Parts: sequence; structure tokens; C-alpha cells
Amino acid sequence: MGRGPSALLATLLVLAVVGSAPQAREFYEGKTVRIVVGFAAGGGFDTYARIIARHVAKHIPGHPAVIVENMTGAGSLIAANHLYNVAKPDGLTMAHFTGGLLLGQILSQPGIEFDARRFEFVGAAVKEDIVCALTKASGITTVEQWMAAKTPVKLGGNAPGVTPDNAGRILKAALGLPIQVVSGYKGTADIRLAADSGELAGGCWSWESMRTTWRSALSAGTVVAVVQLTARGFPDLAGVPLAISLAKTDEARRLIEVGAHHASAYARPFVLPPGTSKERVRTLRVAFQETLKDKAFLAEAEKANLLLDPVTGDEMETMVHELFTLDATLLAKLKTVLYN
Repeated sequence: MGRGPSALLATLLVLAVVGSAPQAREFYEGKTVRIVVGFAAGGGFDTYARIIARHVAKHIPGHPAVIVENMTGAGSLIAANHLYNVAKPDGLTMAHFTGGLLLGQILSQPGIEFDARRFEFVGAAVKEDIVCALTKASGITTVEQWMAAKTPVKLGGNAPGVTPDNAGRILKAALGLPIQVVSGYKGTADIRLAADSGELAGGCWSWESMRTTWRSALSAGTVVAVVQLTARGFPDLAGVPLAISLAKTDEARRLIEVGAHHASAYARPFVLPPGTSKERVRTLRVAFQETLKDKAFLAEAEKANLLLDPVTGDEMETMVHELFTLDATLLAKLKTVLYN
């Protein structure tokens, strides 16, 4: 995904919104925009949403108030279903839930009550390049130690179809690592607390979030990054192996590519309900991308140690539609790995 097409799309969006700015200003002035986060406060999704919420209003015509609400449950599935079935398509409600649910629809995940192709995607501030980290107290600080573990290593999860759960299950299937995914935590903040207390050995989620919200433990060495489920390693994790480099079969490599690498680009979407007017979708897409270039926003993101790797709403829409063209044999294998 090159910078040229993204920049062109952004420019066209700006030009399209300029013509409808008076109507948008009249609509949004004095209103409140809600960002519904599907996870508990203090986690990565919540952190990004709250910083964006503090700056996006200045880029929306009419400068509405913007608030964040947490709607936890089922690994953010409750929030996704709410957006699709309950929220009004008026441009005043946006949700931030895990994009793993979009793949979950293709895999017939129980409980999904939406058609991902009908959502309106605003964009994403960052991709979700996954890293697994374990506590030093668990006795496992390298992949070699992990592979040799006599009992399954307990990793925290939220619910089937969510990144921490998917990552653990994919690693177990692709690499044969001894893993027990303990699901049901409301967010990564709860997983961190459980690992710190010794209830879990650790967990797997985006490095962008982990290095911010678990920073003190990582800096102190009481938590150690052990493996990266990324296509390319992070510069600050030199020496931490890539999961795909440890895979021994084509099937294992494909599971990691589709289940982790490809999914990273649509894993952290900001989404509007189906039926939202195209004018308001364009208005919010432009406001979102302008926020990610805002100097005050960038300063706060840097202070919070947040990484940025944006995906536009148009790009995300294309990727989601491509999910519905995946090979049936691969989908059957992923379904077995992620849900059985």
C-alpha cells in the first residue's frame, strides 16, 4: 500500500467534503459524537480512542463535542452488534472494535449479527502488528524455553475471534507451542493485571498498544517480548524471532499470514453504522485523517508513546470485501484452529 494512492484518496475526499461543509457544519454544530469502544478503559483500543476524541472535533465542521463510551463484552462483539443493529445511522455514533470479528463473520463465528460489507469504515490510526510477551516470573523468556515447557503456557484472551485469542490459537496450531488460551478478560488491561499477579503467563496483542500500556514492566524486564507475529520485525525488538520464520510447513506459514499478518491492517477500525449518509461518511473520514496529522494530536501521541500507521476508510473497505474471496480450504482450517 503506497503513499501515492492514499494521498490521492485523501485529497479527493477533502475536495468532496469542501462542497458539503456548510450542511455538515449546520448538522454537527451543538451535537455530540459518541465513540463506542468495545473494550474496558485503560487498554490499547481505549487509549487510542480517547486521544483521537480529544482532537478530532476541531476537524469536524461545526466542532461537535466528542465523547468515548466503553461497551464491553464478548471481545467487543456486543459493541459491533450494537453499532449494526441499534445505533442510528446519523453520523453521531462511531464504534471502535476488533477487526478480528470481520474475519469471524467469514468463519461463521457464533453471535455475529452483522454483515461487515455494510459497515461504513472511517479508518484506523494504526495496524495491529502482534507481539507475545510473557512475565519473567513464568520462567519463559525465549521461544526455546516456551517450546520445551512441560505444561501449557496460559495466555490471556477476550473471546473467540479477538486478537489475543486468535494469536494464541494460531501459534499453537502453526508452531506447536504449548498454549492454553484463558478467555473472558474484558480487555488487555485486565490481561496485564492477571499476568502481573501470576494468574497468567502473559498475552499476545499489538506491540503499539503493549509497549505503551505495559511500558514500565517491559522497561524493568519483568515482562519480556518473546515472539512477533509480524511480517517484519520491529526495530526495538531486534533479536525477538518472527513466528513465520519458525514455521516448518506451507500450511503453517499460510495460517500466520492470513490469520495475523493480513488481519493486522483491518484489526483496529473506527466504524459507522450501515446506512450512514455518504456525505457524513466522507466528512468523518476526512476529519479522522486530518486528526492523525494534527500537530497537537501528534505531540500527545508521542508523549503517550503511541505508534501511528494509518489506514484510510477506502483502503479498509477494499480489504474487508476481499475477505469474502478467501480460499474455502484455508477458511475451513482457520475455522478449526480459531473456534474448535
